Amino acid sequence: MSAIPVHEFIASQERKGLLRFITCGSVDDGKSTLIGRLLHDSQKILEDHMAAVRADSQRWGTTGGEVDLALLVDGLQAEREQGITIDVAYRYFDTDRRKFIIADTPGHEQYTRNMATGASTADLAIVLVDAARGVQVQTRRHSFIVSLLGLRHVIVAVNKMDLVDFDAVRFKEISDEAQAFLRSLGVKNAQVIPVSALRGDNVVTRSDAMPWYKGPPLLEVLETVDVTQDRGEDLRFPVQYVNRPNAEFRGYSGTIVSGKVRVGDPIMALPYRHASTVKSIVTYDGDLEEAGAPLAVTITLADEIDITRGDMLVHPDRAPSVGKQFDAHILWMAEQPLLPGKPYDIKIGNHYVRGTIEQIEYRVDVNDLSRHGAEELKLNEIGVCRVVLNQPVAYDVYDSSRETGSFIVLDRLNHATAGAGMIRRSSAVRTAGHAGNAVVHEHKISRAQRANQKSQRPCILWLTGLSGAGKSTIANALEQELFRRGHHSYLLDGDNVRHGLNRDLDFSDAGRVENIRRIGEVAQLFVDAGLIVVTAFISPFRSDRRLVRDLSAAGDFIEVYVSTPLDVCEERDPKGLYARARRGQIGNFTGISSPYEAPEGAEIELDTSRQSVEECVAAVVRYLEETGRLKS
Repeated sequence: MSAIPVHEFIASQERKGLLRFITCGSVDDGKSTLIGRLLHDSQKILEDHMAAVRADSQRWGTTGGEVDLALLVDGLQAEREQGITIDVAYRYFDTDRRKFIIADTPGHEQYTRNMATGASTADLAIVLVDAARGVQVQTRRHSFIVSLLGLRHVIVAVNKMDLVDFDAVRFKEISDEAQAFLRSLGVKNAQVIPVSALRGDNVVTRSDAMPWYKGPPLLEVLETVDVTQDRGEDLRFPVQYVNRPNAEFRGYSGTIVSGKVRVGDPIMALPYRHASTVKSIVTYDGDLEEAGAPLAVTITLADEIDITRGDMLVHPDRAPSVGKQFDAHILWMAEQPLLPGKPYDIKIGNHYVRGTIEQIEYRVDVNDLSRHGAEELKLNEIGVCRVVLNQPVAYDVYDSSRETGSFIVLDRLNHATAGAGMIRRSSAVRTAGHAGNAVVHEHKISRAQRANQKSQRPCILWLTGLSGAGKSTIANALEQELFRRGHHSYLLDGDNVRHGLNRDLDFSDAGRVENIRRIGEVAQLFVDAGLIVVTAFISPFRSDRRLVRDLSAAGDFIEVYVSTPLDVCEERDPKGLYARARRGQIGNFTGISSPYEAPEGAEIELDTSRQSVEECVAAVVRYLEETGRLKS
C-alpha cells in the first residue's frame, strides 16, 4: 500500500471530530479494563507497550494468567499494588471516524475530587455497573456528580455480563434502576449497553453471546454521538489578553466559548456594559468576517473603550447576568474545610476576584440526595452556597453554559485549588440591615389562607418593554378589570415607585439593578398577602428579571413582554424622552444609548401596535384563568 502524503494525513486528522469522555462508577466495576479493551481492540497499542503490559500482568495483574488490560491505564505503582485507580489517567486514541480523549477516573469515595476534575472537561460519561453487584452507592455518587457537572450524554455500561451468564433479565433490572435514578437527576435519554470488558463483548464489536441485545456496541455509540449542539448559541468571549503591540492597534484576545461574532456586530463589554461594534476579527492566518466557538481570535472594536483581562464581550441583546452575588453548588477539594465568611480568591472565566462564601444553605448527601444543614464543607463534600464577590462579574447559570457558569475557589495563602463551583442562579443583594440578628418570623395566618379568602392564586404579572410600549396603560386597565371581577390586586408602576421607595436611586446600571431588586422584594410581600401584583417597569436586563423570578416560588412570576417596536414607541414618545435622548440630553436611555434585552420565553407577549388595550387585557385574563389563578 502506498504511503499517504503528510499534508493529506494532517488534513484528514483535522476533519475528524474530537470526543472527550470519562469512565466512572464504583470500585472494581472494570473502568480501566474497559478502556484497555477499547485501546486493544481498536489496535492502538504499540507492540513494546503491549509486551510490557504482559510482563506486568504476571506481577500486578488481577486476571489470573491472562493479560490484564487495566494495566494499560493504571500507571501509578500505588494503583497497581492496590488494584484501584487513584489519579485521573488520560489516554488518547482515534478511529477512522473520530479522535478520543479518555479520562479514567477513580471509583473510591476518597478520590471524588479527582473524578470531578476529570468530568469537568468531558462531553460524555460512561457510568459502569457491575452486573453481579448492581447499582452501588458510588454509582449513585458519580451519577450525581455527572449530572451536577452538566454532562448531557451518559452511557451506562453494565459490565461483567459474563459473570451472570449474559442474563437478559438481570440486565433489564439494572437498566431500569439506573435509568430511573438518572431521570431523577435530570439526565434524559441515557443509553444502557451490556458489555464484558474482559472478553470484549459489545465493546468494539457486537457480541454473539447476547443476541437479545439489538443496540450498537459501545465504540459505535462513541463514534456517532452528536455533541456539536452542546455549546450555547449566545456569544461569550472572555478577554484573556489586551493586545497592544503599538499605538495603532488595540485588540482583545481570547477564545470564543460559545456563539458566533461577525464584523459589524454590535458588541457590549461586561461587567460595565460599554458598547461598540466589531471592527475586525484577527487570526494568525488572516482576518475573518465571522468566527465561532471554539476559535481563538483577536477582536478589534470601532471605539476606544476600557476593557481589561477578565471582561466578557457579548451581543447586547443576548447578555448574561452581571452581579456580585450568586448561589452555586460547590464541590470542596481541600483538606481544610470551607468556612463561611473566610476570604477566598474566585476565578471565573479569565477573571480573578476576591470573595467569600457568605453561607452554606445546605449540604447534599450524594448517597441519597438528602439535604442537611452545615456550618462547613469538608473534603469531597458538596453544598449549595451563597457566594459574594467584591466586584461585579459576568456569568451564566451552569445549566445554560458550562464555560461561563463555572468557577474555582482558590486558597489565598497557598493559591491551591480549594473548590469547584457551578452557578445555579443569581441571588438578591443583601443590605447591611439583613445580616446577623434579623430573623424571619412565621405568621399565624398562611399565604394559602390569605389567597383562599380572596378566591385567587397570587402571582406577579411583570410587564416589561420599552418606554412608550404601553406597559402602564395595560397595567392600569388590567387592574381595573381584576377589580371589576372581584379580585384583589395591587399595581406597582415605575414612575410612582421612583417617587417614593426608590427616590434615592439614579438611572445608572447599578441604580436600575437595585431598583428592580427592591421592587421584587416588595412584590414578594404582596404575593405573600395573597394579592395579584401587577408591575410595569422597563426592566431592560434579563439578569434583573431573572433575579425576581428566582425570588419567586415556582410559577408565581409571569413575564409579560410588551413587544411594541422601537419605532412605534419613539413615534408616540408621550413624555418627550426619546427626543431628549436623541439630542444627548438623557444618558443611559433604554433603546437609544442603553440596550434592552428582550425576554426569551415570556409567558405572555403583547404588541400594542397590533392589539388594542382591551385585547391585551383579555389575553392576560385568559392566561390567568387557564392557569387556575382566578377562581370563581
